[in-house]
Amino acid sequence: MEKMYHIGFDDTHGASYAILPGDPGRVEKIASYLENPRFYNQNREYTTWLGELSGKTVMVISTGMGGPSTAIGVEELVKTGVKNFIRVGTCGGMALPVVGGDIVIATGAIRMDGTTKEYVPVEFPAVANLDITNALVEAAKRTGATWHAGIVQCKDSFYGQHSPERMPSGYELKDKWEAWIKAGCLASEMESSTLYIVSQILGVRSGCVLNVVWNQEREKAKMENPHVHDTSLAIKTAVEAIRVLIEKEG
Repeated sequence: MEKMYHIGFDDTHGASYAILPGDPGRVEKIASYLENPRFYNQNREYTTWLGELSGKTVMVISTGMGGPSTAIGVEELVKTGVKNFIRVGTCGGMALPVVGGDIVIATGAIRMDGTTKEYVPVEFPAVANLDITNALVEAAKRTGATWHAGIVQCKDSFYGQHSPERMPSGYELKDKWEAWIKAGCLASEMESSTLYIVSQILGVRSGCVLNVVWNQEREKAKMENPHVHDTSLAIKTAVEAIRVLIEKEG
């Protein structure tokens, strides 16, 4: 096959599992947790490394920030033979028990993005694959992380969340934020709903594990609110989850 236009490679990589950070700068770090890590390709926001885990080839590829580049990446990766995706990223906590340094396993996502509306009407839920979610939970237990599993909010506007008062539609952003908190939403990030919807439409599996950087609701409540940018626990959980899947499925 020809090389994919955006990710820049064809189907000869041999990987059916992929770990998806947003940041290209995190790819090499994640790949270092695999056996025989090696640079594979770089094009646009898509930096790609390969490695091995339990005898299987595993890809690590960045998707950039937000839904559009995530959707393009997943579409093209599926065409090259990737069938299992785990997003590793960061999030801001929303529920008060979610503390900086914890990890969140996103079982589903609130679709406040724009990309997925061009795939399926908004009433259709964005839900993680159960096998991958169960593997992430088992992996989190193995790594000893403090973890939470549940719904996250997926948005398109980072500054709409953090400065809603200066946005003309800020009244809607504030009201919905309070609604999500009342409904038990754990955290906020920018890619999971797109990953889940595109995976559903294409018939592949995906899940998501996130490092909690901080929690603005804990800040408002004057609670202890550590800021933690180290993503190592989330990375270890994703890698271990792939190991779990390979152990169970071969």
